[in-house]
Amino acid sequence: MIARLLAEGMSRELGQPVAAENVTGAGGTIAAARIAQSRPDGHTLMIHHIGLAAAATLYRQLPFNIERGFAPLGVVSHTGMAVVSRPDFPARDLPGYLAVLREQGDRLNLGHAGLGGSNQLCGMLMQAAAGRSATTIVFRGSAPAMTEMMAGRLDISCEQATVAAPFARDGRIKAYAVTLPERIPGFDVPTAREQGVDLIMSAWHGLYAVAGTPPEIQQRLAQAIRAALRDERLRQRFAETLTTVARDEEVTPEHHTQFLASEIARLRPLILEAGQFAD
Repeated sequence: MIARLLAEGMSRELGQPVAAENVTGAGGTIAAARIAQSRPDGHTLMIHHIGLAAAATLYRQLPFNIERGFAPLGVVSHTGMAVVSRPDFPARDLPGYLAVLREQGDRLNLGHAGLGGSNQLCGMLMQAAAGRSATTIVFRGSAPAMTEMMAGRLDISCEQATVAAPFARDGRIKAYAVTLPERIPGFDVPTAREQGVDLIMSAWHGLYAVAGTPPEIQQRLAQAIRAALRDERLRQRFAETLTTVARDEEVTPEHHTQFLASEIARLRPLILEAGQFAD
């Protein structure tokens, strides 16, 4: 959805067609490998999420360098994560939730949908905040994880707010916190920071060209992204999925380059400590 709406807006701004193609597999590294081999002329771009920052450590034998192989053009969006549990979990707030995790550790099970995904990365940050690890269960997507949680067989997880919200609103799961600096409109759950817990994470997306793309082309593309993100229809669709449009100052090559590097550095020690790699 994000790629399609962005392509439509950029097409209007650039005055030429921008087509979105879905390339799946290996946590987005197949798409990244294709982009890394493209011509640096600004005609082949990639939209990727926080998993690209994780891939820099999760994959030890990539055929490209994530920090040097691409030209970040701008952050596009942020989707908050929700710290959630089965409906009868014995905690009332996030500090209590972390206290239960700290006390019970691997007697609890924590679900995620695979290495490098936003819910796995958020779960790692959550366990780091508690100072204790749960037993991990890997699901084939968020839907089966939510089914198990509603049935009381999955204890805890960290899920994208847009996925968790419908189940939390009617009490089928419990939501304790969202991981953005501010509350998410349409999902009345306090932030982690409000509750005194420094758990900040966004399932963010950014747009990339290949390294070597001329700076003037990078700046023109960043300008087109900013214009596309101002479109009211796009902003409404993002809001419907509890997704926040990136601020103008985030939609620059300079900011995106620094942000990607900081996310790689933040996630690397957690991934190394877990010792779980994708290759």
